[in-house]
Amino acid sequence: MIIKRKLVKELKVLAKQFPVISVCGPRQSGKTTLAKMAFKNYKYVNLEDISERRFAESDPKEFLDSKLNEKGVILDEVQNVPDLLSYIQVHVDKYEKPGFFILTGSQNLLLNEKISQSLAGRVAILTLLPFSIEELKSKETSTLNVSSDNVKESILSDNYLTAILKGFYPRVLARKYSALKWYPSYIQTYIERDVRQIKNIANLSLFQNFIELCAGRIGQLLSVSSLANDCGITVSTVNSWLSILEASYIIFLVRPYHKNFSKRIVKFPKLYFYDTGLACSLLGIKKEEELLKHYLRGGLFESFVFSELMKHEYNLGERPRIYFWRDSIGHEVDCIIEKDQKMFPLEIKSSKTINLSFFDELKRWNKISGTNPEDNFLIYSGDENAKRKSGRVLGWRSINKIFNSK
Repeated sequence: MIIKRKLVKELKVLAKQFPVISVCGPRQSGKTTLAKMAFKNYKYVNLEDISERRFAESDPKEFLDSKLNEKGVILDEVQNVPDLLSYIQVHVDKYEKPGFFILTGSQNLLLNEKISQSLAGRVAILTLLPFSIEELKSKETSTLNVSSDNVKESILSDNYLTAILKGFYPRVLARKYSALKWYPSYIQTYIERDVRQIKNIANLSLFQNFIELCAGRIGQLLSVSSLANDCGITVSTVNSWLSILEASYIIFLVRPYHKNFSKRIVKFPKLYFYDTGLACSLLGIKKEEELLKHYLRGGLFESFVFSELMKHEYNLGERPRIYFWRDSIGHEVDCIIEKDQKMFPLEIKSSKTINLSFFDELKRWNKISGTNPEDNFLIYSGDENAKRKSGRVLGWRSINKIFNSK
């Protein structure tokens, strides 16, 4: 069996409307498997293949003509030959077949730059991240050589520390790759291949040090100047390298909520990683005991929760509208979800025991923002799901209930 991806539904809906669908996301998030499962009769072409890439680069029109069939074509890792997009535009304008081209890419920067130039108005862009808890709990499956026992053992563990350490990449969870060995190889491959392709950085060891320094700031306010000083690079270089990490789905920045409610609010964003297993590897955390005592345990748990929220929205084909709120004297709400013309505040605690003080900032937020406590949520590392006077309590495996409650 294989865990069915939630994005399949939105992918098929959009393929009936748009001639081109682009599925972006990090390497090894399952984009190829998703495309092949959703469009089983399409011609598949992998542009990581050197011979295919050279053919496409030397004669893009002939390359496309040789690959097209009556159903459609999946072009995997299309960012390797971005000039193809201009020829795809010509074909789309001539034949106007919905869902004919399915493009995948492990980078956002190059691909979307070309899309904006060549395929504006003709393409729907979707993002596929690694597995979500919601997907892993689903009973919907499709065929692949993956044991359901392995999935249950690896993912639906009673220990949230295990989930944070392993992360949610398909190869680690469903194929029993060792997280301790897989993530360092993933990071090395990413730096040597993707980073060079996005931007030709001469000192790759310095860039790796930069990623590790970013991991050390997970869940914290991001000061670009401080990061520049610690890494020994300029502020402009930090901004450039942060863009690279964002474009390749390694990190994301959560911005402060824009309303200040008569109080001065902070302007710095917070930095998170899409996958906590990757972050733990960069931090050198190898065991649950180390994670339990680590000073960034709370930040890693926040990153896990934020990532799950991002996955839910992306899987619906929607743009996440997720923020945090903090004023100048330190009052803070960990997360604000803006959805359906409402605000849903979340407090995120890595404790397995609920303390009434966890609701203090939510109560304060309700008072200054005029919002209803019924829209409050407390996410913690335990298992209890309950309604309290000051908001709903959800365990770490029930984050998707935030959206189901609306």
